[in-house]
Amino acid sequence: MSYLKIIFVILILFPMTIYSQNTLTIQIGGLQNNKGKVLLVLLDKNENMIKEFYGDIRENKCIVKIEDIKPGKYSFKYFHDENNNKKLDTNYFGIPTEGFGFSNNVKGTFGPPSFEKTIFDLKGERSLKCTPKYY
Repeated sequence: MSYLKIIFVILILFPMTIYSQNTLTIQIGGLQNNKGKVLLVLLDKNENMIKEFYGDIRENKCIVKIEDIKPGKYSFKYFHDENNNKKLDTNYFGIPTEGFGFSNNVKGTFGPPSFEKTIFDLKGERSLKCTPKYY
């Protein structure tokens, strides 16, 4: 009977250990200044929002660490919210006036890149570096 209890405990705890071992660290460097924050949106492979993160800026970079995330395919987009209004500011023609970027450091031409190009795999611990685009 004690073997059944041990097996039961292992089966319950095993999924939690896999889930808790996945960490994503995103370093966004090359920010123009230390004003405001970086707003980052994590998406799943179907473009569904998982969570928003607000990262502090120090020495013109921001590090966002996401822990306890399950393995899978993800994407993110971010922007340098210099005035803390929680939106990407644009000029009269719709061109962003704040820095922005996407996972895999993909750049779009005449608009954002295709979502498929921004998808990456997460298994275990992963670090990604990105540089925003400023106009």
